[in-house]
Amino acid sequence: MTEARVPARVVFACVRNAGRSQMAAAFFNRLADPGRALAVSAGTAPATSVHPAVVQVMREVGVDLSRATPQPLTLEVAAGASHLVTMGCGDACPFIPGAIRDDWPLPDPKDRPLHEVRAIRDDIAQLVAHWVERQGWRA
Repeated sequence: MTEARVPARVVFACVRNAGRSQMAAAFFNRLADPGRALAVSAGTAPATSVHPAVVQVMREVGVDLSRATPQPLTLEVAAGASHLVTMGCGDACPFIPGAIRDDWPLPDPKDRPLHEVRAIRDDIAQLVAHWVERQGWRA
């Protein structure tokens, strides 16, 4: 009898949870095998909604974030995480015991023109795709 494997839990975190971390988690969950890994996103000081430009540019690639809601990075959200990927929150992102931490220094898409938000989206998509592949989590 084989033992059921618990999927790795990945937390993508930025300050407002209204742009970078939302995009990263969405791309991750689109690419990764949910039996191997799942992602959530959170922020250290969450906004009330995802940036409209982020919703727009993600819709362009077939991802609907219109109902996504920023959430705080709490101990409950972080519980059981095997990986924490931070994006601009620096020391404000808490230490998660047992989680491997990585930082992706990406610009905040807030108040940027659409062509810059698209470039940030594309950078995130590429980083996530390479990382999912390296970890062996591809669906």
